[in-house]
Formats: sequence, C-alpha cells, structure tokens
Amino acid sequence: MKSIRALCLSILCFQIGAISAFADFQAGAAVVDVTPEILPVIVNGGMTGRMVDTVDNRIHARAIVISDGEEQIAIVVVDSCMMPRPLLDSAKKIAALKTRIPPENMLISATHTHSAPSSMGCLGSNPDENYVPFLIKKLVEAIVAAQKNLEPAQAGFNSADAAEFTALRRWIHLPDSMVPDPFGNPTGRANMHTGRDWSKVAGESGPEDPQLSLISIQAADGRPIAVLANFSMHYFGDKALGADYFGRFSEGLKTRLAPEAADGKPAFVGMMSHGCSGDIWRRDYTKPVEERNEKQPIDEYTEGLLDIAMKAYESIEYKADRDLEMEEARLNLAYRVPDAQRLQWAQKIVSETEDPDKPKTKEEVYARAAVMLHEKQRTDIVVQGLRIGDDIAIATTPNETYAITGLKIKAGSPVKNTMVIELANGGDGYIPPPEQHLLGGYNTWEARSAGLEVLAEPKITATALRLLENVSGKSQVEHVLSKGPATTAILDLKPAAYWRLDEFAGPLAVDFSGNNRDAVYEPQVMFFLEGPRSDYFCEDGEKNRAAHFVDDRLRARINNLEDTYSISLWFWNGMPVDRRDETGWLFSRDRDLVLSNHGDHLGISGKASPVPGKLAFFHGADPTVTVFGKADIKRWTWNHLVLTRQEEFITVHLNGILDLETEAPADFPADLDRLFFGGRSDNSNNFEGRLDEISAFNRALSAKEIEALGVQ
Repeated sequence: MKSIRALCLSILCFQIGAISAFADFQAGAAVVDVTPEILPVIVNGGMTGRMVDTVDNRIHARAIVISDGEEQIAIVVVDSCMMPRPLLDSAKKIAALKTRIPPENMLISATHTHSAPSSMGCLGSNPDENYVPFLIKKLVEAIVAAQKNLEPAQAGFNSADAAEFTALRRWIHLPDSMVPDPFGNPTGRANMHTGRDWSKVAGESGPEDPQLSLISIQAADGRPIAVLANFSMHYFGDKALGADYFGRFSEGLKTRLAPEAADGKPAFVGMMSHGCSGDIWRRDYTKPVEERNEKQPIDEYTEGLLDIAMKAYESIEYKADRDLEMEEARLNLAYRVPDAQRLQWAQKIVSETEDPDKPKTKEEVYARAAVMLHEKQRTDIVVQGLRIGDDIAIATTPNETYAITGLKIKAGSPVKNTMVIELANGGDGYIPPPEQHLLGGYNTWEARSAGLEVLAEPKITATALRLLENVSGKSQVEHVLSKGPATTAILDLKPAAYWRLDEFAGPLAVDFSGNNRDAVYEPQVMFFLEGPRSDYFCEDGEKNRAAHFVDDRLRARINNLEDTYSISLWFWNGMPVDRRDETGWLFSRDRDLVLSNHGDHLGISGKASPVPGKLAFFHGADPTVTVFGKADIKRWTWNHLVLTRQEEFITVHLNGILDLETEAPADFPADLDRLFFGGRSDNSNNFEGRLDEISAFNRALSAKEIEALGVQ
C-alpha cells in the first residue's frame, strides 16, 4: 500500500513539475554593441582582405535567452560575415561558466554582412587579431545580459511570402559559355550573377526560398520582448563598417514595435538571422534590365521587407505553455584536398608570392587555399535542432547552404513551423548539394570558402532532420506535392507511369502512378525549381516543382508499350533556338547510347533546320529525315505536349493543338522498353531546360483525353 501511495505521489509530483515547467516559460533579450574600438580593422567578404578605418553604422550582437524552468537556451545573432567554430566554442565555454547554460544549448550565428570586421580568415583575408578577443568578450556579455532580463513570457510564430525581395543569383551557363576556374580549366557550367546576360545562360540553377519567418516573444502582459526573423537573401551591400539590411531590419522592428523601453523594463530587441542563401541575392535576373531596380536604396529595400513582416506579426497567436528541447551534433567531415598535381601547382605559386599571408590575385588566393586544405585534411562542424513548445523549431547549418537545403529541412521537419539559420556555430563556407558540384563555379571552387566534401550537404541536412526528430519526439515528414485537378486528370487516365519530378534530389524520380516504375536521373539534373501551373497541379497555394536538365537525361523502362503508346509532358526550353544545330531532344524511345533503326525521337529544331524553334520528330537512325511542327517554341515558356503513336500513325499536340502528324514504321522489337526524357537515346544535343509532369500510357490517347490533360 505504501508503495502505491509513493508511486501516486511520485506521479503527482511529476505532473506538478511538468505543469510548473510549462508555466515557467521565460524570456529575456539584450543588445550589445560589437563595433571595434581599435581602427583600422580588417574586413572580409571579398576576394582579398581590406582595411577600414570608418564606421558607417554600428554593428551589434543581439541575444535571446529562453527558459522553461528546467532548460535554458541562448540564441545570438551577430553582425558579422562569418565566425569560426573555435572562436564560438571559446565564447560559449566562457558564457557557460557565467550563466550555467550548457554550451550545447547556445546558438550563435552570423548575419553575413560583408561590411563587418573580420573574425575569420576567408579567401584572401585574415582574421583581425585585435578584434577576435574583443568579439568573444562581447558575445559573452550579450548572453549574460539577456539571461539577466528573463521574465515570464509567451511566444508565437508566423511567416509571409517575400518573393519580391529574393532571387537566384546562380545561373546555368549554356554549353558554349562555360567559364574557367582559378586552376585554368573550363569547368564552370554555373556561376554567380551570370543571369544578367541572357545570351549566355539556360536558366536558374535552383529554387529560391521566399519565406520570411518570425518568432515573436512577448511578456506575459503582451509587451514585446523580442522578434527573431529569418530570411534567405545573401546580403544587400553596405558601407563599411556597417550591419547591412540585417541591422537596419532589426532596428526597424524596434522602431515600429517598441521604440522606447517601458519604465523599468529592458528595451525590445529585433533580430534578423540569415536563412539558407548561398545561391541567393536580391536582384531578379528573370526580369528585363529595366525592371530589376538595380539602384534601389538599401533603406527602401529594408522598409519594404519590414512592411511584409509587420503584416505577419499582427496575426501571431501566442502561447505561454512552452517547454524547450535542444540537441546538437558534431560531424567530422573531410575537406576536398588538392591532388598531387594541384598541390604542386599551389605550392609553387605560394612560394613565389610576395607575402603569402596577403595574396593579391585570384590565382594566389586559391593556391594558398589549396595548401591550407592539404594541411587541415578534416574538420568538425556543428549542427543543431531546437524546439520551442510543440509548434516552433529551429535547425542550423554552419555553412552558406543553398536555398534548396533550407526548403528540404523545412519540408521534412516534424515540427509545423521550422526556421533554418545558416552560418550558425561556425563558418565553413559554401556547401552546395552534390549535383551542383558538377556545374562548378565560384561556390564549388576548393577553398576555405567552399572546402567541405561533396556529400557534406546531404549529411548536414540528414543530421538536422534527425535532431528535429529527437527534440520533437516525432518522425520527419515525407515530402509529397499535393494533387491538383491536372494531377487527378492524369491519374484518372491510368498511366503506365507518372513522374512528377518534384524531388529534392536524385537519383530516383518516383512513379506517382502506383505502378512502381521509378525512373533514374542522370547526374547533371537540378531539382525543385518552379514548375508549370501551380494552381493546376497543386492545391492550397502550394508551388509546383520541376527538374532542370543540364545535358543529362531521365531514364525509364516500361515493358508493355509495344507499338501503341502516348507520352505527355511539360517542357520549358532554356536554349536559344538559333544557338546550335539541334536545340535539344525532349524524348526518345530506343536503345541507350545509339540510334537504332527502330527508335522514336522528339525534340526542338535548331539552326541547322529550315524552320528552327519547331517541334521535330524522326524515327530510326537518320535524323535528316525529320518532320517539323507548325508552332514556334518560345524560350523560357512552359509548354504541354502529347505524343501519340497508334501503330504507324504519330501525332503531337502542343498546348492542346495538333502541331505535327506523320507516319513511321511500327517496328519496335519486343525488348525495346527504354525511354529517355531530356535527351536523345544516343546522348546527343540533350535538352537544356526544365521538364515536369511526365506520364506514359500503353495506349494512344483520344482527342478528348488529350484535351483533359491540357491547359484549362
């Protein structure tokens, strides 16, 4: 009996403790000026270091400490380009001694302003020896001050679409416009800001993340304590020393929400953290030059972003019953070290550099970096996941990850509202997804600014999702696009296979038909770009997604097409139709790496054709025996086509209109079951652009069925 009473008492105490923990949600915030006291100071963010002796606007460390009565968590955002892990580990260790907050419960991130003092060597710059110890001291001061301001609080989350304020800056080059890397090799199929010249590019290399997220914390009486914002836009460009749009946004929140502190209460703290922005900038190169607003002032940009934030802020709902959980993981990753030949090249250049610690040319910068990577070989990085209540979470990356990485983590997070903060707890440079490495460009060139192993991005993403699972006690979510009316129309026609091409990564394109005929992406395919007709293929405002093909294909096998079949797909051509002899091939049915006597091939004609920019079809091994369509294919425009073969009779409908019809032998061997999309079977003049919503049928669709698949 006593044991039962003891057990009941224990359970009661546990329940009271749990209720107490929820009731004890507290928060405090503080701002500490981290503008250097000793000038001039080194500023990084460029190819080489520079010295600055003026202060255009003050820079700060902004901190929040939250507590549930058991756990305490510190979040700090610093006006800095990047901060190395050892520096932050030192600051956390000292702060832990003063606050008793465990170091693994501290998240410290950089805003990525390119006009702040250098606390980390990057490219050709070095850390400022005077500033580093000063910054460590100030980071500790910020955490201590925020903890002292703890008071009963409540928190809420909201987000808004700010697509107008962010865009892709990394664009894919056309095959004849590749750029050389710092090592003298023409490897660059993609690079920064080349979208400004439309004659050289096929399109963007990835998606943007337009979500502006807000975690708002108020006192129990509704007084604003702090707002932690997050947005994926690399930086605006500020005068040194300066906090860029990050600092202006933070101060703008204060001006709009609580410009003056209440009597005896701490001042409100606004914070803008850096979302995944490695391939992002503010200028939208999809627009003509005259519409890009290239001379927009930084204050105008910031005020527009603040307008969106305030609308989202007004509808935030708050809860005080929030418990906390945080976990971090340390991964040991390899650097992409130089091979013997490149190391020899680098060592020779470094030995001939006037001052090896102050390289002046791009060649000297990358030679020095190669030697450094060779010496280091490996490094440790920090990834974190934290939860605030049951509906708010934060994940971190210590890198300049691409926007798609943030989208992956948010889509897979088991917590409804998830923010991803990059350049947190370290500054390990650009970390592209593996397929982006194949395109080369500045973000991939081996240096301290982009040195980690090719598989670093999926490892970091998987670790972040695992940590979010751990802190939430829930399994990550499998990303599946919603089904719009067009998706339903395709499924109603019972396709033999249906590939939506909405994946975040390869190698498999999942068959959405349920027939388990997954297709295989070849390596140079980019993922999760905007697809056609989101209102037609998705629901509730979700954006449809597509894959961008860069001289590689999607391969599939369907064993029962025989001599009668249909193919439906959407395409977006990135290649000017007068650029090469054949603009690009959309579909082939044939054996791999050859043109046999039995294959069907459909593409877009090029400059060798009497009618460039039309659909082009031929059967067999002779491409000169080609039949052309009637309509002009506009570049960078989504089009829908349906190819049907009823034995020897072939028709192709373009955007619902019969565009091409011909006859060809129905002589397919029984084992000819291979299909290729985004390229021809012989791997020649493959498509440069996006494909989406591909479906294959083992029958010839009727005119009524084709109409059902078309634009509504």
